[in-house]
Amino acid sequence: MPTIEDFQNLQLRVGTVLTAEAHVGARRPAYQLLIDFEPLGEMQSSAQITDRYQPGELVGRQVVAVTGLPPLNIGGFRSDVLILGALTASGVVLLNTDAAVDPGNEVA
Repeated sequence: MPTIEDFQNLQLRVGTVLTAEAHVGARRPAYQLLIDFEPLGEMQSSAQITDRYQPGELVGRQVVAVTGLPPLNIGGFRSDVLILGALTASGVVLLNTDAAVDPGNEVA
């Protein structure tokens, strides 16, 4: 069973989506995202969020992600971070902040 220490070792951060495009190599519909987590730099994510979002509306949007995980290879694409969202009947609803924050800010 996970402990509070396990949770505290996760790095939850806010990032700003720089680019979003269809991930054609994925088994399930997904987007390839490039996200700015300054000062950590730019990181990639493969995100299954196609039910509710179009690529154009994701660019410039702030997202919450788990950083510091080992990269995964998803359909030939390196995914560095896990974007967080709530699972709903109509697809994933992205978690975000209620006001703009600097990319890379930690989530408490």
